[in-house]
Amino acid sequence: MWFKNLLIYRLTNWTDTADTLQENLGKLALQSCNGLDVQNRGWVSPKDNSESLVETMSGAFMIALGVEKKLLPSSVINQVAKARAAEIEEQQGYKPGRKQMKEIKEAVTDELIPRAFAIRRKTHVWIDPEHKWMVVDAANVTKADEVTEMLIKSLDNYSSTFLRTQISPCTAMTDWLAGGEVPSGFTVDQDCELRGRGESGATIRYVRHALDDTEVAKHIQSGKEVTRLAMTWDDKLSFVLHDNLQIKRLAPLDIIKEQARQDEQEDAFATDFALMTGELRKMLGDVVGALGGEVTAE
Repeated sequence: MWFKNLLIYRLTNWTDTADTLQENLGKLALQSCNGLDVQNRGWVSPKDNSESLVETMSGAFMIALGVEKKLLPSSVINQVAKARAAEIEEQQGYKPGRKQMKEIKEAVTDELIPRAFAIRRKTHVWIDPEHKWMVVDAANVTKADEVTEMLIKSLDNYSSTFLRTQISPCTAMTDWLAGGEVPSGFTVDQDCELRGRGESGATIRYVRHALDDTEVAKHIQSGKEVTRLAMTWDDKLSFVLHDNLQIKRLAPLDIIKEQARQDEQEDAFATDFALMTGELRKMLGDVVGALGGEVTAE
């Protein structure tokens, strides 16, 4: 399974091997919600139909954080609470006050939670200790924060920081569309977003549009900056680079898909894991180079 959204971290402290990682994550494995539990978090297998909490490939690890959450819509609580309030009004002769209604809703919630339907989701994490990369497959920082918080709880020797580059993605992408030279190995595709400076922040999006058009250049000349840009790396991976250095819509192109088809392994997970590990190691390094190198802690 290929990651689609990349939140990129640098490992600043990591000592775990596959065995110690498996042991440490096992102490906080996901437990089902019981009783009045509304939500639980814990580690799950990154691979379907497997009990292992850690998958390994060429020195890289794959892990996954699971979240189980009870579904209890507020509309259901309000509906039941309204019926209870009507019964109480009939008994006492007047409507329950605000404080009493709050108590009714709390009692209804406690009553319904144990019977509520639970759903699970998981967030995959790719870790490359040798090259000090950690990538969370998440579209927003909130889910990535869940991962880092659980890693801190689970591991004694873990710390990480968001990747920072010498040139901001916004500055670099704006320069590339303004006529600057696109770094070797990268090509610009046909989707982008430009945003004006200041409080108004007028936004213009182009989809499947030639970005070397004079209209795009005029927007940049008027002061707008590029905040998202669709690109292709090495004719292998397409993605959208965001101004916060997040990579979204990552997708392997035909050359990678053909490699996967030619691979005789029956395990599709292992095949994708191996291909993704090899390509991410190279692509992340090239992305950092394209943005002027990395900002390192002093």
